[in-house]
Amino acid sequence: MRLWSIHPRYLDAKGLVALWREALLAQNVLLGKTIGYKNHPQLTRFKEARNPEGAIASYLRGIEKEAKARGYNFDKSKINGKYIRYPISVTSGQIKFEFSHLKKKLKERDREKLLLLTSEQEIVLHPLFEEVSGKIESWEIQK
Repeated sequence: MRLWSIHPRYLDAKGLVALWREALLAQNVLLGKTIGYKNHPQLTRFKEARNPEGAIASYLRGIEKEAKARGYNFDKSKINGKYIRYPISVTSGQIKFEFSHLKKKLKERDREKLLLLTSEQEIVLHPLFEEVSGKIESWEIQK
């Protein structure tokens, strides 16, 4: 499971669809509708939010908006909960790690998308998140 902090616009089509499915799974975990994945590290920041259900709903909304902008039709009725209006912090180290990780994936899957990323001057985040100074998040699994 990968719940990206960076904006979904950076993802290729395959990555965006996978993110939607994984975020829906995360929503089900946070709503207590699944047995598995309860302790997955990627869920940590959502669990720690004041309103975990609202946080994942807001996260899903950001993905759905990007999909709509690309002409995809993700079913927003699958988003449960009210959106939150406050951001969740993510460290600058985490953002750099994710951007680098995505570039490696795109090198294999979508070189055209990778070329677009190389010209980025500033990494834009998913609308739910705000950047704070720091190293890679403690919940990140590094291989």
